[in-house]
Parts: sequence; C-alpha cells; structure tokens
Amino acid sequence: MTPRLEQALDKLYTALYTGKLNPECCTACAVGTICDTVDAWKHFTDTHGSLQLNYVGKVNEGFGRRLYGYLPSELLEIEAVFLKACGYELPLTRKSKRPQHPTSQETLFNGMRAVIAFLCELDSVEDVMEIEQNLLHTNLSSVTHATV
Repeated sequence: MTPRLEQALDKLYTALYTGKLNPECCTACAVGTICDTVDAWKHFTDTHGSLQLNYVGKVNEGFGRRLYGYLPSELLEIEAVFLKACGYELPLTRKSKRPQHPTSQETLFNGMRAVIAFLCELDSVEDVMEIEQNLLHTNLSSVTHATV
C-alpha cells in the first residue's frame, strides 16, 4: 500500500466514524478530508463535482504539483466518484439531483466505499475493502464448518 493511499484511508475512515464527512462541504467532503480540511483543492475547477480543470488547475497540473500526494485532476476525479456514489448529479448546481439524506451513514458509506475502490485503482492496489470482505467471508465459512 502506498503512503498516500494509507493516509487517505485513515483520514476517510476517521471522518466517517467521527461524523465529520459531509459531501456538501468543501473541507469535509472526500477530497477536503484527504486534504486535512483545507479547501485549496476547490480552486482547481469552477464547479463542484466537475472533472474540468480551470486555469489554476491546469497550471498546477502542468507543474506536477500535488496536494497530499494527488494531482489536481486526481482530486477532481476522487470528488466526482464520491459525489456520484452519494447520489448527486454532476456537476453540482442548484438544480442538480441530490440525495434525500446527504449525511446519512448509508449515503456516506456508499460514497466512501466508491472512493476507496477508486483510490486503490489509482495506486494499482487490490481494493482493500474487497480483501476485508473476502477475509470476513473466509473466517465466517471456517467458523460455520467448524461448528457443524
């Protein structure tokens, strides 16, 4: 596991389980959480949820600048994955479709789950949540077979 992935996972899990993850707040969303609740990333695009880099984003991308290990384009992709999995229509505007309960545990877990899969894909690492589920299934199967 790469250091950036490990740090991102730790921050996302902590935010989810302490109730600090919020898809509609640029410092508490997936990328805001990864960026230590700093909103600098939002200046890379003109619209929340857009994959289109603006001038500032293109300049930073061109120089290879990374925030918390991620390029501006990667941060925008991470946020788009999170918002879509939470039930938002992108890009986010006043008229965009939104989830009925944007901060419910189920909505946030779905968003976090999608982000984790995407982060693992970015770093060419097997999805850590899939590994966890496989281990859980294997352990449950062995317990079931042992008690029969």
